[in-house]
Amino acid sequence: MPGAGSLLVAEPFLRERYFHHAVICLVDYEPRGSAMGIVMNMRTNYTLQDLLPSVTVASPLAVYCGGPMSCDRLYFMHTLGDLIPDSREICRGMYIGGNFDSMLSIVNDGYAADGHLRFFLGYSGWGVGQLDEELLKNVWAVKDIISVGDVLTGEEDAYWHRAVRAMGRKYKGWLYHPRNPHYN
Repeated sequence: MPGAGSLLVAEPFLRERYFHHAVICLVDYEPRGSAMGIVMNMRTNYTLQDLLPSVTVASPLAVYCGGPMSCDRLYFMHTLGDLIPDSREICRGMYIGGNFDSMLSIVNDGYAADGHLRFFLGYSGWGVGQLDEELLKNVWAVKDIISVGDVLTGEEDAYWHRAVRAMGRKYKGWLYHPRNPHYN
């Protein structure tokens, strides 16, 4: 059963642009209600420095596509808890949002982001009952988060493959379906 902090792993034949080989972290979920999540593994061509001139750290920070909704809005997920006041814990050790100035200060002080802090444009959303219907149709497999640091590392197909492998033998067949079928 999904809940806030669960991962949704897309079945390999889902070809929708934003969700092909996607892994989504659910931020909000109400059974037979609406849901919100963030695609964790789809990197954009933007860096945080491209989007925010106030970011002064030299090392480029990747920005990911969180989904097709509100693509003009920046979200961030992290493991920093109280270091970023007003953040919301979505599962043990995983947070979303918080005080923007505190996050910028942490970034500009050179805090290592990989495994601790990740940025997203947009989010993924489902209307009332929509996600439940997709789950019944096996569009998504639900996986619990084992390590919050792992959720904030890796990208693209390797991220999806790591999630599928962690789900066990039942999903082993999914691994034989590459993102690009021409690689088969």
